Amino acid sequence: MVLETLNPMHYNITSLVPDMMPVATVPILILMCFIFLIWNHEETSSIPGPGYCMGIGPLISHGRFLWMGVGNACNYYNKTYGEFVRVWISGEETFIISK
Repeated sequence: MVLETLNPMHYNITSLVPDMMPVATVPILILMCFIFLIWNHEETSSIPGPGYCMGIGPLISHGRFLWMGVGNACNYYNKTYGEFVRVWISGEETFIISK
């Protein structure tokens, strides 16, 4: 009798999932997409530099400074974006001004 109650084939699995489950997931997915869009929204800056892109830009920028060193990374960004560049070092927005 105990084995019979523990047997998963004994229960009808469709009765455990309510019929409204697929209807309820649509608004949740729409809400999650809306929150994701708001979270990724960024004011466009007039200062050139690598994009933010959900925090990946600052990681790449900081990694480039660690990997190449300050001088070489500054030269790279100045060649790529110009003499006034916005980058991220240690998660803080940093401006490189050179001529």
